[in-house]
Amino acid sequence: MSDRFSRKHRHPHAHYVHKPGKRLMSHVPLKYVWNKVVGHGARDPNQALNLVSFIDFLVVTVIFLLMSFSASGEISVDKNVKLPKAENVEDIIEAPMVAVNGNQILVDGTLAGSTRAVVELGRMQKIDELFNLLKNKRELWKQLQPNKPFPGVVILQVDADVPALVVKSVFQTAAFAGYPNVSFMVGKLPSSSPK
Repeated sequence: MSDRFSRKHRHPHAHYVHKPGKRLMSHVPLKYVWNKVVGHGARDPNQALNLVSFIDFLVVTVIFLLMSFSASGEISVDKNVKLPKAENVEDIIEAPMVAVNGNQILVDGTLAGSTRAVVELGRMQKIDELFNLLKNKRELWKQLQPNKPFPGVVILQVDADVPALVVKSVFQTAAFAGYPNVSFMVGKLPSSSPK
């Protein structure tokens, strides 16, 4: 009986306790896999991440988002536009922004006409491009919020050097397009202390 259990003549399917050690995928005959498992490959399969570059990327991304985010509702003003000043001001509300500078009229950054055409004509006129853009914005607002009454508010960001004729034409065109409530964007003067 002792011959039956000798090491030389053991049964190939017999189960016995193995010595502890690495055995994961050691039965795979592929040389590449075997080298990776035993650590003879060119590189270690468990690569470490370079956290310094990853942290740098995250810091730059967070700083960019903080710089571009405006929590107080500030709206960027073109550096060439010189706004009129006022003491009694209110915070900006959400409404279409019509910017009027020396050459062009913009609605939320989209070109909506030229100030030169109004000045050359020499009289108040309806500005068709501005009218169409504002009318489309009003219709879109009504489609998105059908159960609310349309506020009809538009904000004019007008350069202090723009002729009054152009401002009147823009004001009148906004009213024709369904925006009878017009607010002017102004710079705030320092409040004077009461005496």
